[in-house]
Amino acid sequence: MPIFFFSVRHGEDASVSNDGAEFADHNAAWKEMTGVCGDMIADVSRKLPENAEWQMELLDESKKPVFRIRLVAETLQETGQDER
Repeated sequence: MPIFFFSVRHGEDASVSNDGAEFADHNAAWKEMTGVCGDMIADVSRKLPENAEWQMELLDESKKPVFRIRLVAETLQETGQDER
């Protein structure tokens, strides 16, 4: 079975798991990744500052990305402190 590794990046901080996970195929790997990401995303989104990005990747055995899920927080217009 293929071995995959999880990678999480928040801004300049990144970490890659040293423990590989075996999945039967890419579909099984995607299903696991979306489940893990779903478990993490509520906590991540509460702490995500404006204009920041968080991402999770699933890497193959050679540590090349296979899948990526990104959460991007963007300020789309300038806001003033006195706006009501």
